[in-house]
Amino acid sequence: MKKIRILLADDHNLIRRGLRLVIEQQPDLAVVGEASDGREAVSLAASLKPEVAVLDIGMPNLNGIEAAKRMIEAKPSTRVVFLTVEKDRDTCHAALEVGVRGYVLKPRLATDLIRAITLANDGGCFVSPGCE
Repeated sequence: MKKIRILLADDHNLIRRGLRLVIEQQPDLAVVGEASDGREAVSLAASLKPEVAVLDIGMPNLNGIEAAKRMIEAKPSTRVVFLTVEKDRDTCHAALEVGVRGYVLKPRLATDLIRAITLANDGGCFVSPGCE
């Protein structure tokens, strides 16, 4: 079985570690890289070519929305899922307008993230309740 290759990008190391633990408990998912800011995420996406990139919106050096836009422009088959605390309607819509395939609220990580990654990889879209 081919694993879904995932890039993680969040400016908090503890969050990235926790995400890696959650994701790698799934037999069909593998974390192939981690970035601590938006520029690094774009660079790693270009070199590692993950199927799915899980990004925070509020990152230094390049916010998540701009990083996602650049990733998708460079390689449209890269699916981007946001994991964020930003639940306002405008931010959610701005994210979806650049072509992201998932918008997961951090408090719903345990229930929504794996589903969002899987749906995104399959060409679907997932938005956590409370931010549409």
